[in-house]
Amino acid sequence: MTPTLADIYAAAQVLRGVADGTPLVPSPFMTEAGGQEFLLKLENMQPIGAFKLRGAFNAVASVSDAPGVTCCSTGNHGRGVAFAAREKGMRAVICMSELVPQAKVDGIRALGAEVRIAGRSQDDALAESLRLVEEEGLVEISPFDDPAVICGQGTIGLEIMAKRPDLETILVPLSGGGLAAGVALAAKAIKPHIRVVGITMDRGAAMYESIRAGHPVEVEEVASLADSLGGGIGMANKLSFPMCRDLLDDVVLVSEDEIYHAMQVLYYEDRIVAEGACVVGLAAVLTGKVKLSGPTATIVTGRNLDMDMFTRIVTGQDVQLGDVTVEGKPYRRAA
Repeated sequence: MTPTLADIYAAAQVLRGVADGTPLVPSPFMTEAGGQEFLLKLENMQPIGAFKLRGAFNAVASVSDAPGVTCCSTGNHGRGVAFAAREKGMRAVICMSELVPQAKVDGIRALGAEVRIAGRSQDDALAESLRLVEEEGLVEISPFDDPAVICGQGTIGLEIMAKRPDLETILVPLSGGGLAAGVALAAKAIKPHIRVVGITMDRGAAMYESIRAGHPVEVEEVASLADSLGGGIGMANKLSFPMCRDLLDDVVLVSEDEIYHAMQVLYYEDRIVAEGACVVGLAAVLTGKVKLSGPTATIVTGRNLDMDMFTRIVTGQDVQLGDVTVEGKPYRRAA
């Protein structure tokens, strides 16, 4: 089915008391930097440390008469599925590639789920998840191309618009498109002329390349500070691709250097520990790639990051991403 605003409101009822009501707070520094009021939706405050709990919980809640659930994940979706399955007393098997940081693997295991490491891409992890569906009868919970997942993520849009109906722009981290599709659907159904912009990294940006091509395409998955935004969108994508194509007003790319700096900004100026994927909206504004014309919000999507790497970033040290070195720079507030 194609999700509707009514479906998102229904998801909000499922999530009530479990994964709802995260704060929407102002960022004085980003307000000054962007020239317009700038707000942060703190999904890093969810019980699993990431927004993915919303979609995963809504989807797992609808599963019945199955021996368990499975998914492929870059980390946070798997954590959400593991949490939801534990709450329901179900088996969960989370499939991930070798590129997923160990901190995210450990977090999923701590929730009682089984972890399968398969290959070096999201596509490899998906193949293992689909094998479990075929051979063991598990139900697959897609990270993004699932109506229940999209509707769960869309509840973020409901909460943002309920609190600030005067917003002119929402900046959404963009990967497989479940978050962007759900938030854009909710926000535009409530306020049709609001601008919703997807922001992603400039290496391995599957949804960006797919929208440019007019159909889902494969991209090489590479290490990134925004590792949560990695992975493909699925060549058989039925929902999140057409929804992002039709609902997003623009898609903007930011570099690893820009993500590095934005992580420092969020930490030093707002005292928030967050993944690289969370700060792409800040990076786009700080670099002038997105110009603001009125009150704006972005989503701080999660906090489940490698703390050793985070420490290197906030102390201005070099970071190695595969064969790419992000040169460190101590944080200094712009004059």
